[in-house]
Amino acid sequence: MTPQELRNERLSAKLIKNLERRHFEAYYCRTTKEIIETVKSLMPEGSSVTWGGTMTVRDLGLPQVLKDAGYQVFDRDEVKTPEEKLAIYRKAFEVDYYLASVNAISEDGILVNIDGTGNRVAAITWGPKHVIFIVGLHKVAQSVEAALQRARSTASPINAARFDIKTPCQADGMCHNCNSPQSICNYIHFIRNSYPEKRHIVILTDLKLGY
Repeated sequence: MTPQELRNERLSAKLIKNLERRHFEAYYCRTTKEIIETVKSLMPEGSSVTWGGTMTVRDLGLPQVLKDAGYQVFDRDEVKTPEEKLAIYRKAFEVDYYLASVNAISEDGILVNIDGTGNRVAAITWGPKHVIFIVGLHKVAQSVEAALQRARSTASPINAARFDIKTPCQADGMCHNCNSPQSICNYIHFIRNSYPEKRHIVILTDLKLGY
């Protein structure tokens, strides 16, 4: 085991304890195969599932895996009109499972996300029966304040570029604490505890997925 692998194993073990103390269900997976197998084991056959703008889910190839496995998938990437996309946003509140990642997570187990439209943070807060987060350990920050800084200074500028949103951070890659009309940082969301207990499931991984 390399020093990096040893550190990740120890860090994930500590994080799992902290997440369980906050009433999450938590797992640690090293590989894509392990993540996919864990996700499928958590979701009964035929369950309904969707996700937001997460690159983590796409990087793993989960959309096609779940379609091939017979899950009832609502995939916003397949729609053709804004109205159809909005319908999937609303459908997210009714599904059995909502897949997501986080912009950052503190060492003591608080999840931090920032949204432009709010559809993702709305769904992970209330609606779907379960929410499964897939979180690379590169998103771990020492404190809640550091996690928020990571979300704003690292994840948000990259996502602004990904969606070609005309914000100051898109122009130079730096957070300006802006009030731009197209700001991608309109909704800042913290999850301190999973409620009801174990509604939220966190899969930690060595893989550097998403931003």
